[in-house]
Amino acid sequence: MREKVILITGAAGEIGQALVQQLSANGANNKLLTMDLQAMPDDLQGKSTHIVGDILDERLFARLVTQYDFDVIFHLAALLSTRAEFSPELAHRVNVDGTLVLLKMAAEQSQARNRPVLFMFPSSIAAYGIPSLEIKARDQLVREWDWNMPTTMYGCNKLYCEQLGAYFSHHYQQLSVNRPVMIDFRSLRFPGLISAFTLPTGGTTDYGPEMIHAAAQGKPYACFVRSDSHLPFMAMPDAVKSLLLLARAPREALTRDVYNVTGFSISTEEIRERVMNAFPDAEISYEIDSRRQGIVDSWPAGINDNAARRDWGWKPDYDAARAFDEYLIPNIMKRYQKG
Repeated sequence: MREKVILITGAAGEIGQALVQQLSANGANNKLLTMDLQAMPDDLQGKSTHIVGDILDERLFARLVTQYDFDVIFHLAALLSTRAEFSPELAHRVNVDGTLVLLKMAAEQSQARNRPVLFMFPSSIAAYGIPSLEIKARDQLVREWDWNMPTTMYGCNKLYCEQLGAYFSHHYQQLSVNRPVMIDFRSLRFPGLISAFTLPTGGTTDYGPEMIHAAAQGKPYACFVRSDSHLPFMAMPDAVKSLLLLARAPREALTRDVYNVTGFSISTEEIRERVMNAFPDAEISYEIDSRRQGIVDSWPAGINDNAARRDWGWKPDYDAARAFDEYLIPNIMKRYQKG
């Protein structure tokens, strides 16, 4: 008898660590099987069965399916936006080919067990591509179907994988079976995610937490986007909350495969002011990176998440004030006070 598990790829990343922490604290019904190219941090050791491996390794998955019954898959592994621009072919292999490997495996598992595998896929506002700042200012709250014209490889990958998920969820048919093989694919388009407990890794939206980390260490920081740059963000606890809410929602309540979710929208200068209020001696300047600035300019200033609120009761716990004053700043301060 194969063991039922919840599979989490990219588990050593920002979302993965928070998700493992939450699922283990909640007492997940099934064992957690985690996978990443990196080992799990010390504080998460023992909370899952962890495999150091590559999502492109089909032979690895061929072995895993003989041992495990994947009840739920949280596919978090990805090459993120900034790095993907420097290695677009690698990004395509990781983000698209890796997702395709897992979708095919989920379809085969669904067929074998005669019920769908739940496949959770975090997408991104990178799936949008707004052509000008004038249009960005005009269309303040974009809907799921607005401006799906990404300008980055990461955004192209995410948008295509949303479509792949819909195909495997509604249309895929194995010729040998001669009937549809369905998975239960659900996707969230996240805004910029900010975590108090993992270090920023150079992502396009990492300038917010980078400011706080630098200020907490007494180091100067040069922000790489303009002061008037405006983006939507979400505190990491809300990101995990939205993933779990959508995962637990009855399928019949869902009206779409891909949902927008958001927490709050804020400008770079507003972030700087909040950091300066907490650290009056902080040195925060601007040194614009034209490449990353162009990416930020193409992403929406705000997100319309009415469908998520209506269909499965989504509502963020953290607005900008709570996110910075209660979550980010105090926890990042504790990190360096301990040090």
